[in-house]
Amino acid sequence: MSTLKTEENGQIIVELPTNSGSTLFEDITREGLTQIVNLFPETWIFLMGLFGGHAWVLILTVFMTLTFIVDLSFRKFIYYLNKYFDDKEKLFLKTISIASKTPVSFYIWLSASALALNTVILTFPYFNDLITYVSATKSSLALISVAWFAIRWVNQIETYVKSLEEDSRWDPVSMEAMVKIFKLTVFIITSLFVLSSFGINLTALLAFGGMGGIAVGFAAKDLLGNFIGGFIIYMDKPFKVGDWIRSPDKNIEGTVENIGWRVTKVRTFDKRPLYIPNGTFSVISIENPSRMLNRRIKEIVGVRYDDIKQVANITGAIKQMLITHQDIDANQTIIVNLNSFGASTVDILVYTFTKTTNWVRYHEIKEVILLEIAKIIDNHGAEIAYPTQTLHINKTSQENVDI
Repeated sequence: MSTLKTEENGQIIVELPTNSGSTLFEDITREGLTQIVNLFPETWIFLMGLFGGHAWVLILTVFMTLTFIVDLSFRKFIYYLNKYFDDKEKLFLKTISIASKTPVSFYIWLSASALALNTVILTFPYFNDLITYVSATKSSLALISVAWFAIRWVNQIETYVKSLEEDSRWDPVSMEAMVKIFKLTVFIITSLFVLSSFGINLTALLAFGGMGGIAVGFAAKDLLGNFIGGFIIYMDKPFKVGDWIRSPDKNIEGTVENIGWRVTKVRTFDKRPLYIPNGTFSVISIENPSRMLNRRIKEIVGVRYDDIKQVANITGAIKQMLITHQDIDANQTIIVNLNSFGASTVDILVYTFTKTTNWVRYHEIKEVILLEIAKIIDNHGAEIAYPTQTLHINKTSQENVDI
């Protein structure tokens, strides 16, 4: 029970509930409260009178006030620490301070709440049986605080690594996979410790989970298939977030927005979201145009049959123009040749590659190339053909018909 005790030397001792599982924060708070009482004994006795002699109410009030001050001081400390790390450009160390702010603050209030609750329980013996549950809950929440910090820290590290664009050693897809695996591991370990703190037999639980896992595996094979598919995507990395992908086997084309454990979100070019189960990617072919080295221009240009004598000169001039053009990759295949005789055109194949892979810039270059080809044809006195038909009429002598 929470009381004030005066010893023979006049020192006032604060008697708060104690247990073997008390935290360092609780011990420091208990000692600090005792020192405050000894510094201002008359004030403390006066306050006791205001609270009707209920020491536990006064202790809780002062105790929660001190907790608020400690928490506020901690948050201010983190604020100035982050500013220091920014000034010194120690961004990795800043990830620790950012990640610790909320979990540590939660832990401070958790310890305060646990001690306050124990104080109330011991003041009213009727609730003494609840102390064991309070202690177990406090231990569980303390473990959750540690897990919370670990998850927040790994999130901060992921953000920090992704900001290192010049460092090619870090692959964003692999980093995202490691973060998700770490989070899953933290969740499983924390869950096991929490269950253990409430006295649950983990051996029996794991044995039951092993037998139940077989049944669940058969019942949720599609879900497990999608989970494994997501893992394979992270390992093989056929695409990453931001890539343009398409499949010749399915009506899939768009930009990857998110790769989850179960589904991958693709934004189609008409801005609709497309959610694809990860298991699908193990049975279809995927093209990744985002990883192309060049973009291809492949066009058939038809000239008139009347200009067939100029075809060789035209193809030579077009090829020379492509070789010297600044936006065309001369190290790639360039083909400009007579390709076939069409119904009304002499067809010339133009086959080359641009240096850019940007979709918009590619079409701008393609427009310039096609206009240059039209100019070359015109400079050689030829014309681009269009579908025509020539009708030959034989003139015959008009016969006189007697009527």
